[in-house]
Amino acid sequence: SLNIGKEGFSMQVQATEQQMLSGLEGGHMMEEDKEVRQHLTFVLGGEEYGVDILRVQEIKGWEVPTLIPNTPDYVKGVINLRGAIVPVIDLRLRFQLEDVRYDELTVVIVLNVHNHSGAEEEEEQVISNKVVGVVVDGVSDVCNVELDNIRPAPGFQGVINSDFVTGLTTENEKMVVLLDIDHLINSGVMSQLDAALPQ
Repeated sequence: SLNIGKEGFSMQVQATEQQMLSGLEGGHMMEEDKEVRQHLTFVLGGEEYGVDILRVQEIKGWEVPTLIPNTPDYVKGVINLRGAIVPVIDLRLRFQLEDVRYDELTVVIVLNVHNHSGAEEEEEQVISNKVVGVVVDGVSDVCNVELDNIRPAPGFQGVINSDFVTGLTTENEKMVVLLDIDHLINSGVMSQLDAALPQ
């Protein structure tokens, strides 16, 4: 597990970027003829979750965001990230976890989220990109996930609804739940943010 203080987050992201550059192409690597994708793993409610590393823009320590009115309690507010206004969503509150703390271990993962809009026909859809920060209990590691080893998660029971899960894998004998971050953020969250935030 990574034990990163606030000053170490940017160093870890830089190290991750260097790791990605060595053999990573289009989000995939080939290791002994096996297709591998890197995921950033993190902790929510004592369970391990993972998101595609290519969606991770950076990792920040917790800072109190600016509150915005008329938003659900899991929307903590917005932060100014080098001139960009980034909404911050606490996934622990989003999924009604009871033990929610804000301390030196609390982490904000800044993600690039794709929003599909337009007609239902795929060729007419417009894909827009939004930057969103998600609050988690802590960052665990960067792991290489063999795509052949990802198992489906029908009826998965955890703190996150199975609709938001793309599959399950195992890392260091621990189960890691891989998230569909687009569906997770866009489902009932992004529309409320768009209505509350200035355009």
